[in-house]
Amino acid sequence: MTWLVTGGAGYIGAHVVRALRADGSRVIVVDDLSTGSKERVPTDVELVEGSVLDTDVLTEVLRDHGVQGVVHMAGKKRVDESVAEPTYYYRENVEGLRSLLDAMAAADVRRLVFSSSAAVYGMPEDGLVREDVDCRPLSPYGQSKLVGEWLVQAQAKAHGLGYVNLRYFNVAGAAEPALGDQGAFNLIPMVFARLDAGRRPLVFGTDYPTPDGTCIRDYIHVSDLATAHAAAARRLSADPATGLTLNVGRGTGVSVLEVLTAIAAATGLDTTPEPAGRRPGDAMDVVAAADRIQAELGWQAEHDLASMVDSAWAAWRATHAEG
Repeated sequence: MTWLVTGGAGYIGAHVVRALRADGSRVIVVDDLSTGSKERVPTDVELVEGSVLDTDVLTEVLRDHGVQGVVHMAGKKRVDESVAEPTYYYRENVEGLRSLLDAMAAADVRRLVFSSSAAVYGMPEDGLVREDVDCRPLSPYGQSKLVGEWLVQAQAKAHGLGYVNLRYFNVAGAAEPALGDQGAFNLIPMVFARLDAGRRPLVFGTDYPTPDGTCIRDYIHVSDLATAHAAAARRLSADPATGLTLNVGRGTGVSVLEVLTAIAAATGLDTTPEPAGRRPGDAMDVVAAADRIQAELGWQAEHDLASMVDSAWAAWRATHAEG
């Protein structure tokens, strides 16, 4: 099958492209390169530079390349930025998806893997978060992803679209140094950037009602996340009538301070933190219940936190030799 990957030149998208190819799929990438890089796209994969907001371009790509399914990863994902610029996030994430769905309908493409987020859950009450809990997102980013899921489900009902919505949790690590996360917006690269600058890592909120006072998250290796997308694509290839919403996580909670301890072990550096205030839109404790994805797709995570941090550190050093 031929799959279009929107955002395939980005950190996560580049890993998904490789996972799909390893499964034997032909892949086309559309990316506006606002955060992605041409160097992440394999030389034998066609890259179309364009925005998902351009429905005509998407329709042309889908038709010209005989695309049979789409993995939609293009969009914006910074919680703090979404709080400051909510209309921007709704335009990029919701309007971008609407544009893609219109293009898919025009080109008669009926399979979609939609990259959603654990941010749709907001502040779960306790325990592992299951897919059927009431979603109450805390940020415009989380809201935009939940609206995206609703839009996908509505399009499925109206036009026979097969879909898998993947709610992935906190992504880290790299399959190889060249594919590492170079943006200092997620916790682990943020810590690396502070250490490079000779500064203590910031911890946003140390007074949460958790064992050590810091937020707890479910961290997943980006290579595992990529194989989850490939598994979803396989399911849709076999059963175009699929309609699923699934968590992608390890089912294991790790606090911010525990991540800093792992970074200290990987780098040999002092990660004693500098406390900072809570950030708007941050949830206290979000950990995936990961049994449904294993039952539906036969997928489970393989990498642990140490593997994520070690590979992220190797990638950071490869591109920040001065640090």
